[in-house]
Amino acid sequence: MRRIPAFYWLIVLLLASFSPSLFAQEDLLPTDYLGKDFYAGRRAALRAGMPDSSVAVFFAYPTRNFSNDVDYLYHPNPDMYYFSGYKEPHSLLLVFKEPRTDSAGISYTEILFVQKRNAQAEQWTGKRMGVEGAREKLGIDHVYNGEAFKNYSVDFSAFKKIIVDKLPADVANGYDKADLYDLLEQFRQKSGYAANNTGRFDNRLYYELTGKLRRIKTPDEMALLRKAVEISCQAHTEVMKAIHPGMSELEIQGLQEYVHKKLGAEGVGYGSIVGSGENGCVLHYMENTKTRIGNSLLLMDVGAEYHGYTADVTRTVPADGKFSPEEKAIYELVYQAQEAAFKTLRNGARFADASNAARETIAEGLVKLGIIQDKKEVNKYYPHGLGHHIGLDVHDRGGMETLLKDMVITIEPGIYIPSNSNCDKKWWGIAVRIEDDLLITENGYEILSRLAPRKAEDVEKMISQKSALDDFKLVLPEPGGKKAF
Repeated sequence: MRRIPAFYWLIVLLLASFSPSLFAQEDLLPTDYLGKDFYAGRRAALRAGMPDSSVAVFFAYPTRNFSNDVDYLYHPNPDMYYFSGYKEPHSLLLVFKEPRTDSAGISYTEILFVQKRNAQAEQWTGKRMGVEGAREKLGIDHVYNGEAFKNYSVDFSAFKKIIVDKLPADVANGYDKADLYDLLEQFRQKSGYAANNTGRFDNRLYYELTGKLRRIKTPDEMALLRKAVEISCQAHTEVMKAIHPGMSELEIQGLQEYVHKKLGAEGVGYGSIVGSGENGCVLHYMENTKTRIGNSLLLMDVGAEYHGYTADVTRTVPADGKFSPEEKAIYELVYQAQEAAFKTLRNGARFADASNAARETIAEGLVKLGIIQDKKEVNKYYPHGLGHHIGLDVHDRGGMETLLKDMVITIEPGIYIPSNSNCDKKWWGIAVRIEDDLLITENGYEILSRLAPRKAEDVEKMISQKSALDDFKLVLPEPGGKKAF
């Protein structure tokens, strides 16, 4: 055998250190996840707002069964994710106001208990981060397997405040002795927690602190939110170009969500709402089972979720390409209400002013159209609020009383006129909502969802364009070789 010179192996090792993909299969995962510095910064900001002698407690969300031995796709507790980056179930994070010292004399201010690595379980449900992975990827030094919490020495009675959300009461007790059920039971025993506790166990402070932080988006969060919104807008515009009266609501939902995944979104931030005609009058209509949308208006409230952050975008479009006179009158009224709300937005503004501006515009418009006789009747056809925060939840944590720079909110006026309403029949079945995602700036706002057309003429113009999906056709054969459609 020919002997390979030693310098050859040195070159190989050097190359490997710079280009691991030459020697191992790449994971090919996205590279724009939030980094451990972000999570460390969030924990530091949390500690800064915590009262003296306090601990904040974060449990993972429970897993939920979908069918027999198959669970729903797991969605992490947004607070757990926001403060640690850990996305797996059966875990617990403790954040301490004052530093503690471990048995080796090392100071720490947080401790994370995670799922234990288990080759057999990972074969079924996927690779776990484990203790070492969490330390390396999340930047938390004190990480232990969940089973260690049982004997973890912490005197919860010594804290003046235990800042914790209401504990779930419907968690199943699994075979693992360190699953969420056990972590919750051990916490109850260690802390003396009971559902009716007051005083030291403070869930109001929990919501106050987490809401105060989560309502203001950092630049790192904005990068992900922008991506989620842009992907959503791309899906809406593609469906506008592809739409025709013969499509079904489910088909349109599928096209929206296909574009999401094609562009890298992991899923949707909420159940997709695709309602044509009368179905659009149901605010949270999610069956999407109408087999032919016909020539009616189509209301699409669909938002992509990208790395945990969700958009919330609604567009209402005429399936046949042109608004009827009645449809356009209602659409323009909703558009004008949205524009009236926009004019009030800026750092320090009252959200109530935006809400009042939109509601007053709609009320006056409905009176003018003869749909209502008195502006006080506006709630019949505009029954919901104007907007909310978005972020890790589609209705994200945080109050809406005063708008602040770097909040991201929705503005979503709407008019819904179901059949048999007390107005001329020509208005029946018309439902319009226009919803945009906005970043509050010092002197105004930025419409993040501007890539999806809003004006009626721009919507019609987009519908007239050719879609990349126009030539995508599937044929389902019937038994005997006949075509089903």
